[in-house]
Amino acid sequence: MTPPLWQGRFRKGLDSQVNAYNASISFDARLYRQDILGSLAHAAMLASQGIISGKDEADIRRGLGEILSALDNGQLLPDPEAEDIHMFIEAELTRRVGDAGRRLHTGRSRNDQVALDLRLYLRDACLEIRSGYLALYQVLIAVARQHLHTVMPGYTHLQRAQPVTLAHHLMAYVEMISRDISRLDDCARRMDVLPLGAGALAGTTYPLDRERVAEMLGFSEISLNSMDAVSDRDFAIELAAALSIFMVHASRLCEEIILWSSQEFAFVDLDDAYSTGSSIMPQKKNPDVAELTRGKSGRVFGDLMTLLTVMKGLPLAYNKDMQEDKEAIFDAVDTVRLVLPALTGLIETMTVDEERMAEAAAGGFTNATDLADYLVVKGLPFRLAHEVSGKLVRHCIDRGLALQDLELAELQRFSPLIEQDVYEAISLEACINRRSLPGGPAPETVLAALDQAAARY
Repeated sequence: MTPPLWQGRFRKGLDSQVNAYNASISFDARLYRQDILGSLAHAAMLASQGIISGKDEADIRRGLGEILSALDNGQLLPDPEAEDIHMFIEAELTRRVGDAGRRLHTGRSRNDQVALDLRLYLRDACLEIRSGYLALYQVLIAVARQHLHTVMPGYTHLQRAQPVTLAHHLMAYVEMISRDISRLDDCARRMDVLPLGAGALAGTTYPLDRERVAEMLGFSEISLNSMDAVSDRDFAIELAAALSIFMVHASRLCEEIILWSSQEFAFVDLDDAYSTGSSIMPQKKNPDVAELTRGKSGRVFGDLMTLLTVMKGLPLAYNKDMQEDKEAIFDAVDTVRLVLPALTGLIETMTVDEERMAEAAAGGFTNATDLADYLVVKGLPFRLAHEVSGKLVRHCIDRGLALQDLELAELQRFSPLIEQDVYEAISLEACINRRSLPGGPAPETVLAALDQAAARY
């Protein structure tokens, strides 16, 4: 086992089991690119400030470039016996360029180095996930455009409530994903702060040019408190929270797709490429993509809880507990990366049974509220109109009919205010079209919302 770079203070080496317990290279190895980019910027700044020589900086740049290339193409693999990826890269650099490698860490601690690497990694992850959000957002808009006039029942308590359109229903998720994009953007903005230069907790006596490093690495500002810079992971917690909210939205959408694809609903048929079968029942077509998405939401929620729990009782500044941040946030990021293309493809390829949706809307008394509204327009107080409509629904249930199936004379037994125009008033299309206020399901209103959403990003 290679002695750690901090061995000088100790009389004996680390126990092998403690080394395995203490090490993080098995999961932080993915930070190698960010670690090297941060080191290149740090070395360039040290040279410009006269803290290291130009030759040392050139040797460091050459050595780190070789290491990056070798790690990228698989010629070099992280040493599983190393404590972490940061120590591995520094040791490998020193092996290649000698004392110049030993000078790289001047004015830097692993604490601010790790905080930098994680911010760089998660900043990149935010961009990638945002792209996935946007693809899902655009697919939802595209499918909604195809179904501006596809009538379906809207539900409360999973009971048929009022008629809407599939476009209106899907646009609810468009708005949710839009807020997810906005949350991710906010998270990335608050993450855009350079911690390097904070040292272990109290900065450094070297004349570092932190603003120059921030500019080289693309950060918009530098941290203003060295203890805060190395001892908080709220940027990772915030990202996990944002991803958790997205997974709530994804899970709800998938729950509906699971219901809709069942024979009991039969609203949609999922593409074979996004379904699986049964090992024993030949007839089965299972919505596994939707079910897995629903299930994976729990992983991301758990990752958020892990991060919150790790951080909740830590005194300032850095504590080793914080090593536990990476596996949780990496898992949250990886899970959402996995979910997004599968869910987007599932929605893009599903087939909608428009007739079945309309049939369901027609059969559930979804126009009962409009009958009450009709009576209000005729002069009846709403509470009395509500009672009349409810009695008519009960009457229809007893006879196995829909409201629109009743003869006019039969309707008038419940209220003399009802006239021939009632049939137009309670038609499903009229029920939807009259709801044309902003945010409503009328096709022209939904189309305007679609156009606005499409222009948003």
